Amino acid sequence: MKAKHQRLTLLGLAIVAMLGAVLLGMSALKDQAAYFYAPADVARAGIPLDRAVRIGGMVRPGSIERHADGITINFLVGDETDATIPVRFTGVTPDLFKEDSGVVAEGRFQPSGLFVAEEILAKHDENYMPPELARGNKHKSESLE
Repeated sequence: MKAKHQRLTLLGLAIVAMLGAVLLGMSALKDQAAYFYAPADVARAGIPLDRAVRIGGMVRPGSIERHADGITINFLVGDETDATIPVRFTGVTPDLFKEDSGVVAEGRFQPSGLFVAEEILAKHDENYMPPELARGNKHKSESLE
């Protein structure tokens, strides 16, 4: 076999091996992917019952209800439309979780329409500054005057 044919054969095998590795990786990640839905998307397209998803929006004011067990809460997630999603979460909530703040919840929808969250991620706004830095910037601006 000529050297040119050997190089072409090796190149072809390398391409097939790379393609196989990519396909294997994609199939492994397919089960781990969580699709993101806003309340308006759920209202428009319906609830996906067959897989883990993420929902996101704002915690509606006055919607947080704490159960007697101390770790289970129910609340509503809404967006700029009037669509809301009822959510139940059992566990310790993040420190930033509160009414009228951003939240991302990962879990599954129940046939009743309730979203049972396995994980809650509270979001702060993009202008957030840790208190230590805010105090430091205040002292710097006072010393410049």
